[in-house]
Amino acid sequence: MNGVPSLQDPWVLLLWLLLPILAVLRHRRRSFGALTYSSLPVGTGGGWRLHLPFYCRLLALALLIAAFARPQLGFAREENLTEGIDIQVVLDISGSMAAEDFQPRNRLTVAKDVMKEFVAKRVGDRIGIVVFAGGTLIKAPLTSDHPMLQLLLDSIELHTLPDGTAIGMALAAGAARLKDSDAETKVIVLVTDGVNNSGAIDPDSAAAVCEGLGIKVYTIGVGTAGVVPVPMQFRDAIGRLETRRVNMNVEVDEQLLKSIADRTGGLFFQALDPENLRAIFAEIDELEKTPLEIKRYIRYKEAFQPLVVGAVSLLLAPLALGLFGLTAEP
Repeated sequence: MNGVPSLQDPWVLLLWLLLPILAVLRHRRRSFGALTYSSLPVGTGGGWRLHLPFYCRLLALALLIAAFARPQLGFAREENLTEGIDIQVVLDISGSMAAEDFQPRNRLTVAKDVMKEFVAKRVGDRIGIVVFAGGTLIKAPLTSDHPMLQLLLDSIELHTLPDGTAIGMALAAGAARLKDSDAETKVIVLVTDGVNNSGAIDPDSAAAVCEGLGIKVYTIGVGTAGVVPVPMQFRDAIGRLETRRVNMNVEVDEQLLKSIADRTGGLFFQALDPENLRAIFAEIDELEKTPLEIKRYIRYKEAFQPLVVGAVSLLLAPLALGLFGLTAEP
């Protein structure tokens, strides 16, 4: 809460226009006085001292005018009345997310970068992260600590869970993190590139749970269906790990993802390239805007006192200097 300077009556400063006029009149009057002389001792030099009292008074007048303009310091306080949206990101990290059809990088790397941009825009919202493959992992609870979320997104890697695609389990895990939320709007963003093939909970049951909890699910199918190159790790004859690119037939269950979105009031998107994925997250960002309401309180404090003190000091200065013979009225 910083002090912001302002003037209550700025029009008073127009009186400053009189100051140069007074200075001109002062010097013009003195130029006609043939018998005017100084009471300073001869040889003291510095004729400017004759004018010092006048300019002290002129500067004092300038300060008084500024004081009458009523300078103030406004101390502002803002109160954020926004009720944010709770968003659970559910991200597929199965082996097929290493597919390199999102050149020059793989699907997971591009998805992480786009999600980081999305998180940075969601000021006031709480966001959590669930990752899944053959199992699920809560990577981040719902939090408004967005810098921490950025770091956690960076740390997500492939091959950290048993392989597979447990869409139903992942959706249920996301719903479990949102079921106790007090937010007016609760959203899951599900990002996957496969077909549900593991897990104890089927996707339809998980979607029914989301519907019952009032959770809207946006589903995003990542990548092109068909044969894509996927880096795979193998051990050679002497046991060393090496990476080979294997052409794999990857399918995206568009019908399932569309069914989940329709049932919960969300939307289904298909991301075929990095630009498409970025545009999808931008659209979700627009669809789920948090209404921003801010109250601003300003408390003003009068700040004219130093100007008055300065003006009085300048009026007394010629008297003090006169005691030492440094100045005198002509």
